[in-house]
Amino acid sequence: MEHYFNKTPISTLNEALIEGTIGSVKLHFHTGSGVFSRNGIDFGSQLLIESFLNDYDSAGKIILDLGCGYGPIGIFAAEKFRDAHIEMTDINERAVELAMKNADSNKLRNIEVYVSDAFSNIKRKYDAIVTNPPIRAGKKTVFSFYEGAFQHLKNNGSFYCVIQKKQGAESSFKKLEELFGNCETINRKSGYRVLKSIK
Repeated sequence: MEHYFNKTPISTLNEALIEGTIGSVKLHFHTGSGVFSRNGIDFGSQLLIESFLNDYDSAGKIILDLGCGYGPIGIFAAEKFRDAHIEMTDINERAVELAMKNADSNKLRNIEVYVSDAFSNIKRKYDAIVTNPPIRAGKKTVFSFYEGAFQHLKNNGSFYCVIQKKQGAESSFKKLEELFGNCETINRKSGYRVLKSIK
């Protein structure tokens, strides 16, 4: 089985067009085989987007969508926070191409999209980092996202992630508390928790 966190998907691209709605905002997304949640925005990402957009004050900030897939988190953030600069990265080259296409088709110009294996190609520090981490890649990989986020946040920067209770929400909470010295659950629904830490 091909995983969405492969660098270069080998499956034939069967592209589809879906819609996503957060509040009163409706955007459309090109998706395809070999990327995460190709048939629609998954519940966890939906909850994370809603929680982040309601919680965060963007004024002129630089935000990273880590492991962006075809781009729903970063693109909804770019739509709401027009004065912010949104960077979106993924190891999956196909996902990055689709995210670029989606930024363009939704007429958003405050977005930069590029390939990076976690933080390997990321040089700057951010005001906020948001991720729906690749649970299937394993706990070590997920925790490396948290560690990299701590290193790449500015002082007082915010980290947001979503994780299912049955897939390690409690261990993620403890790990984030260890790294940041704080962690709070800002939303929970249907077994999912949105966690937030501040550096």
